[in-house]
Amino acid sequence: MTTANATVHSRDRRLALIALAGGITTLTLLWIGPLATLSRTSFAAHMVLHIGVVAVAAPLIGYAIAKRLPATERFSAALSWCLVAGLFEMLVVWGWHIPLLHDAAAESTPLFVIEQASFLTAALALWTAAMTARTRQTAGAAVIVLFLTFTHMSMFGLVLTLAPRLLYDPRLCQAAFGLNRLDNQHLGGIIMIAGGLPYLAATIFAAHRLVASGESSRLLSFP
Repeated sequence: MTTANATVHSRDRRLALIALAGGITTLTLLWIGPLATLSRTSFAAHMVLHIGVVAVAAPLIGYAIAKRLPATERFSAALSWCLVAGLFEMLVVWGWHIPLLHDAAAESTPLFVIEQASFLTAALALWTAAMTARTRQTAGAAVIVLFLTFTHMSMFGLVLTLAPRLLYDPRLCQAAFGLNRLDNQHLGGIIMIAGGLPYLAATIFAAHRLVASGESSRLLSFP
């Protein structure tokens, strides 16, 4: 290994460790702090917790994981992994927000733990799949899955924001942040839409890498 390569490798390891520490710290603050309890009776707080897990902690930890994995070399393989991860993530997100399951998780601590663990697992699968599709040949797979995730999160956020009535048990969607129950649900929808922005930013980043060439491609690549 040349001196330059060793320097890059050392820098990458430091970045991965920083990202991993940041992701674990974020999860700790989200799950151990008061937000976890509040999220079980406030839909807006639930969405803050959800977005914190999938769009803040998961990409940080996914970055650290992807650093330890080889880049996916073939587009077909990258697309397959990305689509499977993206479908899994979409099913988890939409599934746990079906009123019956959402209300059950809010009322049951074991189900709440399973819900949160599945959010993290699905998000890690998606971000890791996208971040290992990091060559110019495979970046298109990351563009597709990240944009589709941004799209379905935005669509679900719009449904919540525009809903004319409560979709969940009023006992579990109480007033919070100075808002009534319905406005609290609407705020949750807005937070969901905002939570899609990291996926949109990552889509643009991957698209930049897809069209870049030469030195520009190497500078833009992640992880």
